[in-house]
Amino acid sequence: MTTAVAAPFRFFSLQVVRTRRLGPSLVRVTFAGPDLAAFHSDGRDQSLSLFLPHPGQPEPVVPIELGDGWWQAWRELPDDVRAVMRSYTLRALRRDPDEIDIDFVLHGVEPGAAAPAGPASRWAARAAAGDRVLLLGPAIADNRAIRFRPPEDTDLVVIWGDATALPAVSAILEALPADLPARVWLEVHDAGDIQDLSTAADAEITWLVHDRRDHTTDRAEGSPMALGALHSAQLPPAEHPYAWIAGESSCVKALRRHLVGERGIDRRRVTFVGYWREGLTEEQLRAAE
Repeated sequence: MTTAVAAPFRFFSLQVVRTRRLGPSLVRVTFAGPDLAAFHSDGRDQSLSLFLPHPGQPEPVVPIELGDGWWQAWRELPDDVRAVMRSYTLRALRRDPDEIDIDFVLHGVEPGAAAPAGPASRWAARAAAGDRVLLLGPAIADNRAIRFRPPEDTDLVVIWGDATALPAVSAILEALPADLPARVWLEVHDAGDIQDLSTAADAEITWLVHDRRDHTTDRAEGSPMALGALHSAQLPPAEHPYAWIAGESSCVKALRRHLVGERGIDRRRVTFVGYWREGLTEEQLRAAE
């Protein structure tokens, strides 16, 4: 069942068709379903809302039949009934057959993890063909949930992302024009999460591997590793640079301050997106906002 919500977005009823482990902390889940014929996106960092069932539920519980009133009705459901909602980025859209890929970062699913896995990590780690989900996504290709929009005169692209931004960065790199200079920093949890990324751009990609043994790092002002890497980097000369930074919100803010205040990049040419916030679940983050 599908119901229009607020153009250009709608619900899509999907099923898992396969999964693939990309690394110790990453798994790719491929979804399909007749609804995807109406799914359209021209974006490289297309944001989506994914609704997952609780263990034992055959499908996520979202009262979409209420139309525009679904949100309030969903919030009023009991915690153990209401579908788990998480924000993700589209990794890929394919036709013939219609499929989409979403990459999940797995937290706390490994034996002896310092913190327990959240509901989305648990679901993704166990996802199997036939599992049902609901997705709130775009029915119009150019929509407000696309943020990577470099101006036409861009002559240098600067990118930073943590593991949650890796799907978007991968898609962005694939779409960059040939020979466009790009400098990219990607921060991941494990060296095994490093991927071979495809691009026609003149891209220099630096992988930063987070030291999981260090539990003392104060992230209130962002990742020292990311800040150190960008502070020491020599960027190629450019008259019209454009920057895209996404990931943990405090780190994103600190990097934006560096790019605007110290690098002199026009703040209007810096796109910054906080995908998550250290110490807060998505429910807590929504409540805080």
